[in-house]
Amino acid sequence: MRIDAHQHYWLTSRTDYGWLKPSLGRIYADYMPEQLKPLLEQYDIQKTIVVQAAPTSEEAEFLLSIAEKEPTIAGVVGWLDLGSNTFEQEWDRFRCNPKFVGLRPMIQDLPSDWILGETVIRHLKLLADAQFPVDLQANPRHLPYIVELLEQVPDLRAVVDHLAKPPILEGTMEPWASQIRQIAAYPNVMCKLSGMVPEQLDADWTQAAIQPFVDVVVEAFGKQRVMFGSDWPVCLFSATYAQVLELIKSSLDASWTEEELAAVYGGNASRFYRLNG
Repeated sequence: MRIDAHQHYWLTSRTDYGWLKPSLGRIYADYMPEQLKPLLEQYDIQKTIVVQAAPTSEEAEFLLSIAEKEPTIAGVVGWLDLGSNTFEQEWDRFRCNPKFVGLRPMIQDLPSDWILGETVIRHLKLLADAQFPVDLQANPRHLPYIVELLEQVPDLRAVVDHLAKPPILEGTMEPWASQIRQIAAYPNVMCKLSGMVPEQLDADWTQAAIQPFVDVVVEAFGKQRVMFGSDWPVCLFSATYAQVLELIKSSLDASWTEEELAAVYGGNASRFYRLNG
């Protein structure tokens, strides 16, 4: 089964996104299954993981309501407030739904050290004890704090989204590469080969510029701990769905076996999010 391990659905009529504004051009539009399903069929992708785009539990309920009706959705990664004293009750309520397969705090919009707060750490330890998946929406500024988090919660079942958004256009590898290797030393952590094209309208990018960053991630995590994600429709800033797929394909060299390719295009995501029980 081929799985797109990272995509979004949203409606502009909903008002809890914050970041979704008319100034974003083509991104400011409704993106729902009717737009994505023809692409999934065209490129032989059977399932997706739909990931939160708003820091509210109401959006998690919205995504789960879509998942109830849409058979291509294998799971929902939603938002719950890890800093709230009522987190455990909310988490217990949501995880009764088998399609609720992970959590993503929107750390990209928070102070770099937020993830080390006492309440947040306590709740992440609960997630680690249950081996419940966590997506880390990191930028390079977060990486030292994620290293410290993993020192405190070494069993956390986590995936770094979008290679942690390294400065690809500038071509600057350090300290990002060294910090990625530190994070990859924890065997419960994976990384998504997603979000690698610029989040700027019609920005120029090349596979050659992106390749060194992919190489670092694959070397650090290994072929069994990376997964394909389109980041659709965010990728539409500067690439089509087809171009994202071609970028991933071109980035994986001839050393990949059929079994390893099957893992990156679905098996690793299925294992990480426990899609098969």
